[in-house]
Amino acid sequence: MIQYDGETMRFHLQGRGSSYVLQIVNGCLLHLYWGRRLQAARGSSPIVFTPRSFAPYHDPARRGFSLSTLPLEYPVYGNGDFRHPAYQVRLRDGSTITDLQYCSHQIYWGKKKLPGLPATYVQDDQEAETLEITLRDPVSGLAAILSYTVFRDYDAIARSVLFLNESEAPMDLLRALSVCLDFRDDRFDSLTFYGGHTYERNINRRPLAPGKWIVDSVRGASSPQHDPFFALVRPETTEDQGEAYGFSLVYSGNFSAEMEVDSYHTVRASLGINPFDFSWRLDPGESFQTPEAVLVYSGRGLGGMSRTYHDLYRSRLSRGTFRDQIRPILMNSWEAMYFKVDEEKILKLAQEAATLGIELFVLDDGWFGRRDNDRSSLGDWTVDRRKLPHGLAWLSARIHRMGLKFGLWFEPEMVSPDSELYRKHPDWCLHVPGRPRSLSRYQLVLDLSREDVREELVRSVAGVLSGAEIDYVKWDMNRHMTEIGSARLPPERQRETAHRYMLGLYAILEKLTGRFPNILFENCSSGGGRFDPGMLYYMPQTWASDNTDAISRLSIQYGTSLVYPPITTGAHVSSVPNHQVRRVTPLSTRGLVAMSGNFGYELDLGRLSDAEKLEIRRQITFYKEIRPLIQFGAFYRIVNPFEEGDAAWCFVSPDQKQAIGFYFRVMADPSHALRVFRFKGLDPKLFYENIVTGDVFGGDELMSSGLNVPDEKGDFKSYVWRFRKKEG
Repeated sequence: MIQYDGETMRFHLQGRGSSYVLQIVNGCLLHLYWGRRLQAARGSSPIVFTPRSFAPYHDPARRGFSLSTLPLEYPVYGNGDFRHPAYQVRLRDGSTITDLQYCSHQIYWGKKKLPGLPATYVQDDQEAETLEITLRDPVSGLAAILSYTVFRDYDAIARSVLFLNESEAPMDLLRALSVCLDFRDDRFDSLTFYGGHTYERNINRRPLAPGKWIVDSVRGASSPQHDPFFALVRPETTEDQGEAYGFSLVYSGNFSAEMEVDSYHTVRASLGINPFDFSWRLDPGESFQTPEAVLVYSGRGLGGMSRTYHDLYRSRLSRGTFRDQIRPILMNSWEAMYFKVDEEKILKLAQEAATLGIELFVLDDGWFGRRDNDRSSLGDWTVDRRKLPHGLAWLSARIHRMGLKFGLWFEPEMVSPDSELYRKHPDWCLHVPGRPRSLSRYQLVLDLSREDVREELVRSVAGVLSGAEIDYVKWDMNRHMTEIGSARLPPERQRETAHRYMLGLYAILEKLTGRFPNILFENCSSGGGRFDPGMLYYMPQTWASDNTDAISRLSIQYGTSLVYPPITTGAHVSSVPNHQVRRVTPLSTRGLVAMSGNFGYELDLGRLSDAEKLEIRRQITFYKEIRPLIQFGAFYRIVNPFEEGDAAWCFVSPDQKQAIGFYFRVMADPSHALRVFRFKGLDPKLFYENIVTGDVFGGDELMSSGLNVPDEKGDFKSYVWRFRKKEG
């Protein structure tokens, strides 16, 4: 998968359908090609070293060799390149000029773990091959090891960088991106996410133009505003055709994605830790590891890119007991009782859930401390005996006897000023001495860069989890960072706080998920505010949004699917009028939208009519039948709600013998067009039987001619078709 030509010093990284080519020229690492798979990389389009006006050079005899115009693989500012750099270091003398030159390389089977960081992995060394290129600056003593892993079964490349201080003096790392590479033309659209709380992961596609386009977060989290992902796509690229280049960062903190078009119509694309308000002191002998970036090339449009990310992240990023297990149908108590937690009502809700066929009951916020509202008790992870007089162990046992599993909500990273923990340890939150401490949702952020804080957090949460039979944890995080400082770090390391927080969080999650391997952890941050690959490494699913409105969820779940597989996406049926937008939608539509992810309910079952309960029982039975297909099948987007209003998608089993399609018609129109639903991903040579009607059609016909969408009046309609291979 990785070939090296010693004569030309050219590296050729071959994936299943892509090639990535780089070359050493005059000690400089240049980027030659990334795209459709080549049988061999022999240099058919070598770099042209053309002298340019105002282009600096080091050798008058080779004026064309200028860093300002060459396609570089990991560039720096100060030696002639005026585009944004991949890294920057401040040396002891105050200068920031370094020059990393090729020193050596090694190629080996397998993939190393990144110390303290989430990353993709292999279960067998033969699954991947890794290239490590060592670069050194002999003047400063800085070294960097660039890592490239090519996977055998997934058409992706994982990149990261390890910095080392080999000098005898300290230096400060000011910028340390995970990936930075140059394309030789600028004929691209950028594709990014934007949004906010309750409207996450909207799609923004626009042509690149001269200058810089930056998408980032400085919130201390990947955030609902943006996502640590972007893609460069050709203008003609569609869902199913054309080239798409995906960049995804396996990290949950501040990030920066930057696309720059220079005066010669080339593009520099980069992704990594946000350099804003960041620095890292490297004392002699110390190292710094960047997070991992996962690069995906697709010649089969956006859909091909997405399915590569889905397969890789589902199988070689997510870990643990539940990675390959069917996920349970849950009932979450939040919209049924909010903070008015009551033992008797919990048991009634749980009994209703068990009767309907639900498998997991989750007790959300309000069970601990004196948590009667959102103004107190975060940090006090002890049971509120006013609400649960018999305690959690008793409650859990009662619920398990109903045939249900039992889960709990936590928000361990936060502390309320009105809490015993804060009164005892007011210095344990992020803060800057002498400055006011900004509140958000009446809470502060614990300083997870501190070992004593981490130890107490693990102790308190583990105490709850080991004191009762807990099967599921919803791990929430409901505010972003302000006054980012740590009482334990010296002045020269204060700008390390945000990243050290993330390393601390990852260390906590590693301990807790390792100690409790049979608990299913779900990630949440006021919904999808920290839906990123870094969290998926520890928790195999994420609550996609606090917005449970079915129509809003069409766009949220469609956008999320660009990178994240449906099995990672929590989706619930809630009551109407919806609590977020007050919209009234049919229970059937709410059900089918939620069935397109990890299915559950978030409403007061006791207030439902007999007819609604009967429909929910039918929904649950239906989802249990289709659940393996939804959670482990290939996902195909068909109708884009951002462009057409309606939405449609389908799931196809890995062996292409089963398929299910969903169509959602949002608004009625007096002069509407008659719609046709066309499957994707079927075997065109097979015949498929409609499980409900018995009708049989060829896979080619279902994909090309399609099925008529029923012509009904009314808003918020939904339809579903199930097919299986016709035997005989």
